[in-house]
Amino acid sequence: MSTFMANNTIERKWYVIDAANKPLGKTAVAAANILRGKHRPEFTPHADCGEFVIIINASKAVLTGKKLEQKYYRRHSGYIGGLKEVQYKTLMATRPELAMQLAVKGMLPHNSIGDKSITRLKVYAGSNHNQQAQMPIAVEVK
Repeated sequence: MSTFMANNTIERKWYVIDAANKPLGKTAVAAANILRGKHRPEFTPHADCGEFVIIINASKAVLTGKKLEQKYYRRHSGYIGGLKEVQYKTLMATRPELAMQLAVKGMLPHNSIGDKSITRLKVYAGSNHNQQAQMPIAVEVK
């Protein structure tokens, strides 16, 4: 029996995940697995065989415990004193799409496959999205 090797002829489907009243991390795990292609029987770790993911209602995602007050999104400009910090309470109120995208990006491989996979993620704060024509399949987060 030969080993299957995925190539570029894989047909990519669209999936939609509703993040309303779901933990941010569990939603991000479900999205990362689909973006990576781990749900497919022909998954190949060194090949990009993932699919498209739409996350709606990112503003209604839940952070458990005291993460809203204790967790920070930090970035650095590279200059002395260039550290910028934003509390997750503020981030979820102003830019919930960024919080969800950062969570998913951290769960993807940190190489060229992960860089290409994150471009197939579409995140929306509300329940409306622009990809109705692609007929996305609904995925339930456990």
